[in-house]
Amino acid sequence: MVRVRGLGHAFAGRRVLAGLDLDVPAGQRVAVVGPNGAGKSTLLSIVATLLTPREGTVEVDGARYPDGVRDARARIGYLGHDPQVYLDLTPAQNLRLFGDLYGVTGLAARIHDALAAVGLLARAHDPVRTFSRGMAQRLGIARMGLHDPGLLLLDEPYTGLDADGSRLLDGVVAATSRDATVVMVTHDLDRARTLCDRVVMIHRGRVAWDVPAGDVDLPALAARYEQATR
Repeated sequence: MVRVRGLGHAFAGRRVLAGLDLDVPAGQRVAVVGPNGAGKSTLLSIVATLLTPREGTVEVDGARYPDGVRDARARIGYLGHDPQVYLDLTPAQNLRLFGDLYGVTGLAARIHDALAAVGLLARAHDPVRTFSRGMAQRLGIARMGLHDPGLLLLDEPYTGLDADGSRLLDGVVAATSRDATVVMVTHDLDRARTLCDRVVMIHRGRVAWDVPAGDVDLPALAARYEQATR
């Protein structure tokens, strides 16, 4: 589903990605971990077509960037620190706008079901500006999956969520990943190990190690993380 080769990027002369290679087979759930500044969010932003890399190649489901960016976008659902919704619109209006952009059919029913799934149906017609950070993030979860993407890109998606919201997102990742590929950036090593099939650590712009999640328990994973980031 995702194929990255020799990916390089820099900000203000500081090299963030340094020839990174990564393959993610279709249907796999991959947790990406690493210290702040390692290049995790930059990697996801490039795969999500939000950034253009300085070096290297990216393919999503056979669509190679930059020529295949339009095709790739139709297959991607992205959720980052910002839920990427319009604050002056209601949840229903936000989802209608995004649904129209993606050409979603049966949109009224899809919006109803998406808002019900994230616990926002009762607030469907209230401006998002009146929402808490966690409620807006719940709407971001609904937006992310509205068009049934084949690839979910999650950049620290639990930011702002309470315990109920975090459990809801856990369920979304588990349920959606039966049909979709998931790449999730997280600092939560326990969640990385239990929710995902594979844990990839990025350090200094490259993959430092790559291990099946089932092969390590939490103490071993934490020890490997500490060793790799010294």
